[in-house]
Amino acid sequence: MDYVTQCPDTAILAKVVSESELEGFVNHFTQDEETKESLRKQFASTKKYYDVPKKKTGSGGKLIIAIDPTKCKGCAECVQVYNDDALQMLKKDDDNMRVIKDIHNFYEKLPETPKEYVQEKVLADMMLSHKSLLYTGGAGSCMGCGEATAVRMMLAATGYVHGRENVAIINSTGCSTVFASTYPYNPYLIPWTNSLFENSPAVALGTRARWNQLGWADKKLWVLGGDGAMIDIGFQALSRMMMSGMDIKVMVLDTQVYSNTGGQTSTSSFLSQDTKMSAVGSFLPGKSERRKELGQICIMHPDVFVAQITTAHINYFYRAIMAANEYPGPAVINVYTTCQPEHGVADNMSQHQARLAVDSRAFPMFIYDPRKGETLKERLSLQGNPAVNEDWYKDPKTGEVIDFVHFARTEGRFAKLFNKDGTPKESLLKSQQDRLKNWRQLQELAGIKRKEV
Repeated sequence: MDYVTQCPDTAILAKVVSESELEGFVNHFTQDEETKESLRKQFASTKKYYDVPKKKTGSGGKLIIAIDPTKCKGCAECVQVYNDDALQMLKKDDDNMRVIKDIHNFYEKLPETPKEYVQEKVLADMMLSHKSLLYTGGAGSCMGCGEATAVRMMLAATGYVHGRENVAIINSTGCSTVFASTYPYNPYLIPWTNSLFENSPAVALGTRARWNQLGWADKKLWVLGGDGAMIDIGFQALSRMMMSGMDIKVMVLDTQVYSNTGGQTSTSSFLSQDTKMSAVGSFLPGKSERRKELGQICIMHPDVFVAQITTAHINYFYRAIMAANEYPGPAVINVYTTCQPEHGVADNMSQHQARLAVDSRAFPMFIYDPRKGETLKERLSLQGNPAVNEDWYKDPKTGEVIDFVHFARTEGRFAKLFNKDGTPKESLLKSQQDRLKNWRQLQELAGIKRKEV
């Protein structure tokens, strides 16, 4: 289910059908024998959905993976995510499109996956349910967009638990409003509104107050915005919202640049990063300021649930979103979102880069839950990061140190920070030291005893 979950365009869809009912659905869909045989071949007998249930109850489920050709942009993210040659890219032509459309139309006519095949402990299974598909794809996002996957997964976790009629979005101006509002391709099946760049938390305060007056206290209100909207110009509104204590959830799509307006530097940009307004050249070393850490700032607001996550860590992401929804007060979720054009990475590398950002301490994950205790140590968990007691994580296969310089080598925004022989420049080493200081601060706050080298 990884590639079903992480497709940024909802182009890969999955259902499970009871083996005893499958033939009836096929016969009802078409009378053409060749089409029937083609449809039967689309179903797999997996251990998880077929072998185990059949052993327990005598009836197994057949899994179908269908591609929606009207949504797929060809980013190849799915091939990279599931890297055992299970998927491959296929050039569209009239013949294969006819078959793929038939399969997708058949998928659409199938009933929802029976509850017995959705394992609630396996959170990725939520995508088998119609309740989770609140972001339909078809938006104008870039190929492989990291933001789109985050929005889709957040809505999946919220919709699955609370229902589509109990979710709404207040969206700051940014990529997530531009790619989602090109009429008539609005990808949402829930109410949403676009507010000005800096004041979506303020709009959410008014919306939440009115909902509470109407007796809608159980409905989930999410605020979306990029690092420019939330960490820069809109931070005052975000801070005021957190101090209100109101039940509002915020998801920050952290690309470390102003992606929507051409990649200018933000206070979320990394030290020495090459961006517009802080270019790297003969005399300029790139961004001269350290990165502003939204997660730690939010932790310092009283009784706010805070998480820093990526979509590449599926269960971690879903657990954080579900915990935020359960928390009776403000919650801020900061998500690492790869921006392919501005980061200088390939369209299919969003999840790979997000995982590498965590491994290299560029973007550590954590969950801060005020319900866990009275002290920072009790409330803050760094579980999910590799080698939590050490400065840097080492690849267990090669022994290579996965530090910030290693991460920087993989992205175009740091290309000018290396000499011709590949050695990192002084400005990049300063950035690496900044990332290490940030990681050590988190270790200290979480009460983790660091292993001395």
